[in-house]
Amino acid sequence: MREAYHVELDQLAENLAAMSVQVADAMERATKALLEVDLGLAEQVISDDAKVDDARAECEEQAYALLALQAPVATDLRTVLAAIHAAESLERMGDLALHVAKAARRRHPDPVLPDAVKPYFAEMGRAAVGLARQVEAVIKTKDVSAAKDLEAEDDQVDDLHRHLFTVLMDREWPHGVASAVDVTLLGRFYERYADHAVSVAKRMIFVVTGRMPGYGTDDEDLTI
Repeated sequence: MREAYHVELDQLAENLAAMSVQVADAMERATKALLEVDLGLAEQVISDDAKVDDARAECEEQAYALLALQAPVATDLRTVLAAIHAAESLERMGDLALHVAKAARRRHPDPVLPDAVKPYFAEMGRAAVGLARQVEAVIKTKDVSAAKDLEAEDDQVDDLHRHLFTVLMDREWPHGVASAVDVTLLGRFYERYADHAVSVAKRMIFVVTGRMPGYGTDDEDLTI
């Protein structure tokens, strides 16, 4: 009975890792659609978003069934609770990739991005996708050190986002208000995507240590 229970816990982790792959692929395709004005890729991201929603629903159903039927405690309970929160963050990452793809579709056949800001989005996209792929590994290994490393990559996205604003605030910005709004929103989508990836990593730290990092000056002790 306990062996079957731990098989179910392992399957829950595998499903979360698979969600990480889905949202990484979605942002990779959405970024390429944005940079290359590729309507087909944008449409693929938009149509595939339902699969991410279904994956979240499946993970939550598994987690709630384990809570109801197995009454987990200690690390097992942390694993189930972390899975519920992680599935939500991963689903939001999919939604943010969806927003990028919809922006690319909305402006097609015109490009959304002026040439001046394309390098920022190429780099933010690379970093964001890298974070999602690192999350997959962290979910599988529960490597606390690797989970903490994600914050450094998130800082890179934050830096790029700040630099992007220096371009937007230039008095000589020649592309108009509508373009500035598009760029501002798209930059925010990448920033939030990266933030959610870090949130998932912190949940994995919580599973291992019983402490949720990143609250105030000291880690908040949420031991279960």
